Amino acid sequence: MLNRRRFLLQLPTLAALPHVAAAQSATQRFEDRFRRKQPAPAQPGFVYFGTDTAKGVAKGIYLSRFDWNTGHLTTPALVAATPRPSYMAISAPVAGRRQLYSVNEVDGDAASITSFAVDIATGALRAVNRVSAAGAGPCHISLDATGHAAFVANYAGSTIATFHVNADGSLSEPVQRVNFKDAVFGHRGPVTTRQEEPHPHSVHLSPDNRFLLVNDLGSDAISVFSVDPMSARLGPPSVFRNERPGTGPRHIAFHPNGRWLYSINELDSTIDQFLWTTTSSHTQPQGILVNTGRVMKTIAPNSPAAKNTAAELAVTSDGNYLYASNRGEDTIAVFSIDDDGALKLVQRMPCGGKTPRNFTLSPDERWLVCGNQDSATVTVFRRDGGSGRLAGPVQSVALDSVMFTLFA
Repeated sequence: MLNRRRFLLQLPTLAALPHVAAAQSATQRFEDRFRRKQPAPAQPGFVYFGTDTAKGVAKGIYLSRFDWNTGHLTTPALVAATPRPSYMAISAPVAGRRQLYSVNEVDGDAASITSFAVDIATGALRAVNRVSAAGAGPCHISLDATGHAAFVANYAGSTIATFHVNADGSLSEPVQRVNFKDAVFGHRGPVTTRQEEPHPHSVHLSPDNRFLLVNDLGSDAISVFSVDPMSARLGPPSVFRNERPGTGPRHIAFHPNGRWLYSINELDSTIDQFLWTTTSSHTQPQGILVNTGRVMKTIAPNSPAAKNTAAELAVTSDGNYLYASNRGEDTIAVFSIDDDGALKLVQRMPCGGKTPRNFTLSPDERWLVCGNQDSATVTVFRRDGGSGRLAGPVQSVALDSVMFTLFA
């Protein structure tokens, strides 16, 4: 039912789009796709871990087998020695072949992206090539749905870069480099210790694969680019803000309906809800974000915001729950999502360690695996699909400086 509140929230978006009917039709197709139940994963499962090699103990990417029935991981084993693999992306299996791409989050000429061939039977990795990230501190990578292009955010270098995915799974040298110090991306935020310059923190593809959304922690903005996957090139940006300086946008998650977008803000530990719509133009496509004005704190009311930085978020495939991690409070916050996208706190679960930089839901969404960067542990939680609540941890595994977790 369309109540008055929901109508007022959606009105700016409807007024902004001359082709809204076509856009809604496309959205409906994506809703239908997301409603399909996820198949039960095959045995065994694999989980890759990226680690902070700068700490001098961990050496690169580690691999565990995962038991879907018990939620237990085998002892992580090193499968690729590579510098600071803080974020990874994996391709869909094609003709029995799969590729894993890892950033190497370092400065200078060593800032790079490494492509690995995956042994589907064992999870072993074989390095294929390494290319320049076109900026210092690459911290996030995404693949487009067609498998033709990759996109990287360079936090310390204030740039993003695009790449061709070659036929053998290797990456091309950078195709396009976008400098976020350009005036079009706006002014810096007020937190001088963290927002002294632009800091692109993530690069996410829209559900229809037509747009790239970039969270810039340094400028308190989300920039939207149209995407041509075949050429790995981007169109001119549109820049959107939440009008609350000093928030530090970090990552986003789309709701399965394709209309709601959630952005987690690192600096003030909040989540913003936006409405997302697109035009149907093939010559000048536009992706538009409308801020709903809804803001949800990720930490408890009595928890000091200055001692916490929010990190990761994820929305379940049924669209009913959102999970967010807090570094400092060291919790995973569980929120329900109501019928107009608003968040309501369900649970605040201790992460079982310190500094939960990243977590991931298992493909069947019965488990949540959390990497605790500063306590050298990986914790596994059981998830109740009906209530959204977490239980556990059911297991804690030792691994130094965990920065990223990835099911495969």
